[in-house]
Amino acid sequence: MYFMFYYFLYISLSSTILHKFYKFIATMKKLLLMLCIITAGLQSCQKEKGEVSKKEDGKLKTILENYYQERLKLFPLEATSAGDNRYNNLLPNDLSDDYIAKIKAFFTKYKEELAKFDDSTLSENDKLSKAILAWECDANLEALTFRKDLMPINQFEGMPLMIGQYASGSSAQPFKTVEDYNNWLERLNGFNDWVITAEAKMKEGVSKGYVLPKALTLKVIPQLKDLAKEDKTHIFYAPLNAFPKTFTEDEKKTITDNYTKLITEKLVPSLKNLYNYVSTDYLAKSRTTSGINAIPQGDAYYKHLIKRYTTTDLTADEIHKLGLNEVARISAEMEKVKNQVGFKGNLKDFFNYVRDKKELMPFTEPQQVIDNFNAIHEKMKPNLDKLFDLKPKTPFVVKRTEAFREKSASAEYNPGSVDGTRPGIFYVPIPDVKKYNFYADEDLFLHEAIPGHHYQISLQQENTSLPEFRKTIWFNAYGEGWALYTESLGKELGLYQDPYQYFGMLSAEMHRAIRLVVDTGLHTKGWTREQAIQYSMENEAEPAESIVAEIERYMAIPGQALSYKIGQLKIRELRTKAEKELGAKFSIKEFHNQVLESGCLPLKILEDKINNWIQSKK
Repeated sequence: MYFMFYYFLYISLSSTILHKFYKFIATMKKLLLMLCIITAGLQSCQKEKGEVSKKEDGKLKTILENYYQERLKLFPLEATSAGDNRYNNLLPNDLSDDYIAKIKAFFTKYKEELAKFDDSTLSENDKLSKAILAWECDANLEALTFRKDLMPINQFEGMPLMIGQYASGSSAQPFKTVEDYNNWLERLNGFNDWVITAEAKMKEGVSKGYVLPKALTLKVIPQLKDLAKEDKTHIFYAPLNAFPKTFTEDEKKTITDNYTKLITEKLVPSLKNLYNYVSTDYLAKSRTTSGINAIPQGDAYYKHLIKRYTTTDLTADEIHKLGLNEVARISAEMEKVKNQVGFKGNLKDFFNYVRDKKELMPFTEPQQVIDNFNAIHEKMKPNLDKLFDLKPKTPFVVKRTEAFREKSASAEYNPGSVDGTRPGIFYVPIPDVKKYNFYADEDLFLHEAIPGHHYQISLQQENTSLPEFRKTIWFNAYGEGWALYTESLGKELGLYQDPYQYFGMLSAEMHRAIRLVVDTGLHTKGWTREQAIQYSMENEAEPAESIVAEIERYMAIPGQALSYKIGQLKIRELRTKAEKELGAKFSIKEFHNQVLESGCLPLKILEDKINNWIQSKK
């Protein structure tokens, strides 16, 4: 009886349990079905989002490529410089109203195209490309609101100097085929149109208050005189003295006749007219003020130039104060070197001592200067691997600056071609070899060559992950900031063992700090040329003639000189932050890769990139 009771109880309980179990299974089936539906939906959404992202990336890539190709044709000298020879015959008259209208339409079109893209639909690299190009469009459109075309030449930059450099045969313009020679002839014809327009624009500028300071006009006059001479030593005849061996005599004669006709009948007469005007009427009307704020819209223009060159929203006053602080800091470091070498006297006396020290001017032939730079390269080579694993393939050479521009030129880097067939060139001016002071040569090589401009620009051009426009884009604060930052790597690279070479590095850094003070002083605080020269003489060891040339450079290109120190300070700040936050996880090679791998960037975009990298490493 008890057995039957327990049997029925067991059956009853089992039925209840089984019922609940089956109910549980049914519920789970429903949940699983719902989960599958949700998962499928999410996967579908992700797939759709991924497809949208790929589609948007594809659209943006097309726009970026169109921008680059259209830009090359609008700016054919850029194309030639990049090694793209399709437009070697073109030289648009960038002073003409028609051309300026084309440029405005070009940047407006691409600004509007970029605005159509939602960042959330783009890959990280494409977001970066969009941000860079948007910044570039805005900056160029803002620049067009000012009348730079009314002051088209100065002693430091401009079409006459660029064309002279291209004509030398040692720059980007190729002279290897008959077509190359014909291309250059056509380009020279375009330059003739530019010269005629430049004279007209300068006359308009005089009537509207846009005119160079007299000190700069006096420097332009001998340059124009040299370009207007008639003898066969003219720089425009240089290609005729270097015909390839494959040319026939008939080809040489035809080219020579065509060049001679253009130069003697059109170009030299136009340049003579420009020279005569600048050396008389224009000189008489040149202003006695030094700052750009003296011209119409001068204050607004300088504010624009600060943003353009530093890629920041810093004000002139903020930059001026920053410069004063940096000058004080570096002066204290210079005092240490002065005491180390046992010099008795104040820092200003030490500057004069370094400027005039015969042991620091040992060269008797220009080639010795070039050889010394090559020796510096060899000395540092074993240590480069400690700091860099990204290295360019583009070859590199050191050359003396061409004679026609040597007296007013600074040392500079001329990039190689994008395809690497033309080397990067470090140009060194040696106007008087017996007065060439080499105490800062190690620092100068780091900045202009390796691992400064040559590394950064070549790696950018060689980077296959970048859209074409990013391979050649340039932001002064990044490019010059990087080059100045690399000067501080000298000891890590086995350099600066001589206290005078280390003092050379401090002098170069001081030079860039002084720029923050004098550039803003000239263009916003009413400083005179002489006041800026005096301030520089009291705070750095550069020779007097170099200081004068530099101050006149700041007068000619307002704001450009600010970019070096502003960029360097930002990169140094980001490195210090990474070292502090990452500790043992910090890698100097990785940091340098992060700075270099995306090419030239506005500083805010670079800062965001490095901060994201720091977070990813924690």
